[in-house]
Amino acid sequence: MNTQAKKTYTDYFRETPEGARYQLINGEIVRWTTPDIFHQTVSGRILFALSSFVKHGRLGVVLNIPTDVYLTEFDTYQPDVLFVSAENKSKCKERFIEGAPDLVVEVLSPATGLYDLTLKKNKYEESGVKEYWIVDPKLKSIEVLANEGANFITLAKAKKIGTIASKILSGFQIELASVFEKK
Repeated sequence: MNTQAKKTYTDYFRETPEGARYQLINGEIVRWTTPDIFHQTVSGRILFALSSFVKHGRLGVVLNIPTDVYLTEFDTYQPDVLFVSAENKSKCKERFIEGAPDLVVEVLSPATGLYDLTLKKNKYEESGVKEYWIVDPKLKSIEVLANEGANFITLAKAKKIGTIASKILSGFQIELASVFEKK
């Protein structure tokens, strides 16, 4: 039985170096390993496409890891990519995002995939993330989940080919081939 007290955001902030790859998950400070090059390439392509779309329409802000997202006193995550709408700009504090971003993208890896598909997914859902993209570089798939009444439902899922579109960012879509090509 684990008798160690849960860590809080204050502990997390004090005990982890600025810009480091740590997350506070259910009161435990978890250190992430650096993702492989393909993971970073996939994440970067999504970041670039989303940033370009959002900037062109002046729709809000797009950020990437290692941006802290404070969800509860015991849960502070660093999504691979996130979007905060202009309407929710007040969530953007000096050092972190306070509360649920509008859209979160997690790129699965062997070290993080289980967290992304379970604990983090559940907390994103509870916290009110409107749209959650699960990107699997190994399967070359993207699943788009929408939050409907504090429950995620699958809007779209594609593997290797096809186009995925956002519900909350009308007009934003991305071709899987452009995300997963090995160039």
